[in-house]
Amino acid sequence: MAARSARSSTTRLLYSLCGGGGSINAASRSSTAALLAGSFHLRHFSAGSAAAARLREEKDVWWKESLQKLRNIGISAHIDSGKTTLTERVLYYTGRIHEIHEVRGKDGVGAKMDSMDLEREKGITIQSAATYCTWKDFQAVVVKERVEQSSNVDAGFFTLYYHSFKKVNIIDTPGHVDFTIEVERALRVLDGAILVLCSVGGVQSQSITVDRQMRRYEVPRLAFINKLDRMGADPWKVLNQARSKLRHHSAAVQMPIGLEEDFKGLVDLVNLKAYYFHGSSGETIVAEDIPANLEALALEKRRELVEAVSEVDDKLAEAFLSDEPISAADLEEAIRRATISRKFVPVFMGSAFKNKGVQPLLDGVLSYLPCPTEVSNYALDQTKDEEKVTLTGSPAGPLVALAFKLEEGRFGQLTYLRIYEGVIKKGDFIINVNTGKKVKVPRLVRMHSNEMEDIQQAHAGQIVAVFGVDCASGDTFTDGSVKYTMTSMSVPEPVMSLAISADSKDSGGNFSKALNRFQKEDPTFRVGLDPESGQTIISGMGELHLDIYVERMRREYKVLPFFYSNLMMTLTWFGVVKVGATVGKPRVNFRETITQRAEFDYLHKKQSGGQGQYGRVIGYVEPLPPGSGTKFEFENMLVGQAIPSNFVPAIEKGFKEAANSGSLIGHPVENIRICLTDGAAHAVDSSELAFKLAAIYAFRQCYTAAKPVILEPLMLVELKFPTEFQGPVTGDINKRKGMIVGNDQEADDCVITAHVPLNNMFGYSTALRSMTQGKGEFTMEYLEHSQVSQDVQTQLVNTYKATKSGD
Repeated sequence: MAARSARSSTTRLLYSLCGGGGSINAASRSSTAALLAGSFHLRHFSAGSAAAARLREEKDVWWKESLQKLRNIGISAHIDSGKTTLTERVLYYTGRIHEIHEVRGKDGVGAKMDSMDLEREKGITIQSAATYCTWKDFQAVVVKERVEQSSNVDAGFFTLYYHSFKKVNIIDTPGHVDFTIEVERALRVLDGAILVLCSVGGVQSQSITVDRQMRRYEVPRLAFINKLDRMGADPWKVLNQARSKLRHHSAAVQMPIGLEEDFKGLVDLVNLKAYYFHGSSGETIVAEDIPANLEALALEKRRELVEAVSEVDDKLAEAFLSDEPISAADLEEAIRRATISRKFVPVFMGSAFKNKGVQPLLDGVLSYLPCPTEVSNYALDQTKDEEKVTLTGSPAGPLVALAFKLEEGRFGQLTYLRIYEGVIKKGDFIINVNTGKKVKVPRLVRMHSNEMEDIQQAHAGQIVAVFGVDCASGDTFTDGSVKYTMTSMSVPEPVMSLAISADSKDSGGNFSKALNRFQKEDPTFRVGLDPESGQTIISGMGELHLDIYVERMRREYKVLPFFYSNLMMTLTWFGVVKVGATVGKPRVNFRETITQRAEFDYLHKKQSGGQGQYGRVIGYVEPLPPGSGTKFEFENMLVGQAIPSNFVPAIEKGFKEAANSGSLIGHPVENIRICLTDGAAHAVDSSELAFKLAAIYAFRQCYTAAKPVILEPLMLVELKFPTEFQGPVTGDINKRKGMIVGNDQEADDCVITAHVPLNNMFGYSTALRSMTQGKGEFTMEYLEHSQVSQDVQTQLVNTYKATKSGD
């Protein structure tokens, strides 16, 4: 029995050291060469089917234990809530970095996860960044040192300590709404998340957006109320906002000892202990009894916690209703069950900047968030008409991995993969199910922000990256034994566009490279060509989004791009007004739609010697009902063979092409259904081209009769400013044709929520600063496209006609 135990332990140790899953460094690996030599192949010396079965059983047990010790989490929040600061402390306390640096890079270094120069200059996160760390590994470190000092070590003893810690993969995401796709694709592949809330700002607009994304991908989450050291901190107000605005069924698992300048530590409401954070960076945690003046409040808050959890957990409810004492272990298990089932959100507290509360939050990640095998993931089987297949999450299954993020690096394309099932090894051949291509994995790495660690293999549940694999974001890879695809992520439509060109012919090559790279990396960054002016059009999620890409073009590709306003045809240079030109504003992505049904009956007939063109189409156009999932529908209602069926696709193509440019202002037409009811064809002169042209002209013929209108992007704007400036700010919102839908008071600040047309929001940050003496702030995100007023429509149509006549 002892021999079996030693062999099992050795096998686990050796996989951990030699396989991709281990986190022991190269020095440790080389120092244990004597231990490793020859032992890795112990399995080859086992004889008989019983031994082989026992080995498989041990392997399955090891995989299960390994996955139970793994967490994949994301950290998301509203801008400036302290996400990156929190991640920096997590990396420091887990030993991944040895010094703490601040976000804005004032010391010349900057936060580890903000690796781009632009991120450090602006103090914001632009790209999501991945890293990994281990927690609860003090004993493992001690034993590592002993292994390095001597090769004569008991392998079983080492393994006992080696598995005493857990691994955490972390993705730090941006908080600005312009970079929401980074949050979207991170949450798509994560098993859990931390929602960071500011104890002063509370639940803000992007907090609501991020929480909505977490719900979309069914991600269990913890909440962390940050910045308890700031003046005006009120965690209980934020907790109530989370319940009302986010509809969280939540309760605090901690309470603060003091607030603002007096914030000293935390009370753990599960274990009823007080924790203080000592040392220059809060690395030493001292546990004491709860201060006498807080005992009554702590017991009251613990009872609230037990009540809240018992409402969604039957096992705890039974003990609670029976007035049985609730132990810390029972409460912790109940919170875990409720959190994983997404019925409860435990709320942690602290101040990342002041190094308080981060270690208990890490404990909470391990205690309450799920491991990969506790999350249900499914794929679509392409061989069975996209039938849903539940993935086991076992490394023993066939390889299934999703490419969720792309980056262009010095060594080629870097593709981030989440492995849902199976094992991937360096040198393996894998199949891109979306394209059918077979590709080799030349290099497999684990990411630590912008640093890479080469590994030999990785298994289910892990997040890794591969080099040299050409694919698109959202592609699924398998080992070829199955043909599964993962469901895609939600990609929002761009709301703003700029016409842009290179400053000279010499830089045209780099200009094209930059646009191709950015478009591949970011699904919300689109590049197109204006058919009338021939200009290159870039589209994105907002001013900041496009500004960042223009600046990256200048820095990374040495291109000084010109960009134009497509509406006003004015020319500007990034950051500089060129001589003789005026500054215009970016182009807004308007849309057109129709408001009533209109009939069409168009005959396209052309005879110019030889075979002519003949095609007649009859039918009607009508608006789609509100809430339709599609923006364009074509319905073939032909009876008989008035039009041969082989011409119908050409007719549909013609209508789609016509809908790309409405006659009001030349923008795409949406929410439209076209029904083809009748027509006529000629035995000789009819062709696909003839019917396509007939469809285009038929659409233009009936479009005016369908009473078209213009739709503009409407933004959800949240403003926060001192109450004394309420008059000028609300007056300015009304001038911009905004509609105020919410007005709240937070201490001395006024918080206004409004719906404002994007076309009227350019330059608003400067205007708000002027009105509030620099004390106001605002955020905005896309809400919907809504109909413009008649006077605005007339103005836009006249501007468009003037532009066309000027051409």
